[in-house]
Amino acid sequence: MPIQVLMPALSPTMEKGNLAKWLKKEGETIKSGDVIAEIETDKATMEVEATDEGTLGKILIPEGTADVAVNTPIATILADGETAADLGKAAAPAQQERLRSPRLPPPPRPRRPKPRPRRRRPSPSPIRKCLKAPR
Repeated sequence: MPIQVLMPALSPTMEKGNLAKWLKKEGETIKSGDVIAEIETDKATMEVEATDEGTLGKILIPEGTADVAVNTPIATILADGETAADLGKAAAPAQQERLRSPRLPPPPRPRRPKPRPRRRRPSPSPIRKCLKAPR
């Protein structure tokens, strides 16, 4: 069954990115860990690595495409023994969940020390006010 390559989330806040360049072409053999594409975000250009082995069956999003949403299928990998005729089949949802790029947890928020409660001085008694009065 063909495996879909999804647009990865390269940061916790990333919602979409630009597919800058394909480093592999349709029909090329791919091994796990091979860099297959370059993704541009507003901050950096990152490489996308293959998570599975097989043949790059079909590129779904051409290079140079801007604003591709995270988790959008960008390509399809064919396993050994599969052909281009198998491209119509999609991976099962349970298998797709395993293939999704891991979402990074949000960065921890810095903890602020709790402010100390201010000690209020009691108001002076009338007798004390009289003792402080100028003579």
